[in-house]
Amino acid sequence: MKNPQPKEWRSEDWSQHKIADYKPYNFVDGEGVRCSLYVSGCLFQCEGCYNKIIQNFNYGTYYTQELEDQIIKDLGASYCQGLTLLGGEPFLNTKVLLRLCKRVRETYGDTKDIWSWSGYTWEELQQETDDKLALLDYVDVLVDGRFILAKCDLTLRFRGSSNQRIIDVKESKKQNKVVLYYHDDEISTMGTEE
Repeated sequence: MKNPQPKEWRSEDWSQHKIADYKPYNFVDGEGVRCSLYVSGCLFQCEGCYNKIIQNFNYGTYYTQELEDQIIKDLGASYCQGLTLLGGEPFLNTKVLLRLCKRVRETYGDTKDIWSWSGYTWEELQQETDDKLALLDYVDVLVDGRFILAKCDLTLRFRGSSNQRIIDVKESKKQNKVVLYYHDDEISTMGTEE
């Protein structure tokens, strides 16, 4: 696993503007029904990564206007809760994702939420480049931190290892500290109330 210095990895130096996959209407990449965009390229190289093939920035196909239009259309379904950004590393593909997130907000305002997974921790992102901070501004929920094989826990929801956190981005910015979107005990009881 690699650990970058602040501002060491820049999207413009690495991103090839490629997409590994797009999955409309899935149930696993965050709460509710979601449209998930998997970007290509990641430098963290976590041991045990489940998407190792898309660590390559040249994997997949180029992001296109047609794909963007399809994502915006798919998000319009009344049962679709929002967009999820995964990879690869979303924060090393900011040119593509800033454009998409801006359009999501222009089209749907805050009626569709945006989730993102990142190998960067919240604290690391606070020291990062302007484009990464701009992308974070669009995100509602961030699952942060590298996957650590020794901390792998298959019982966790929306995370692979116990060091990763599910962060309420807007509340964290407001309080100037990490505020969790929910805690593990809340997740385990979700949907059990009658």
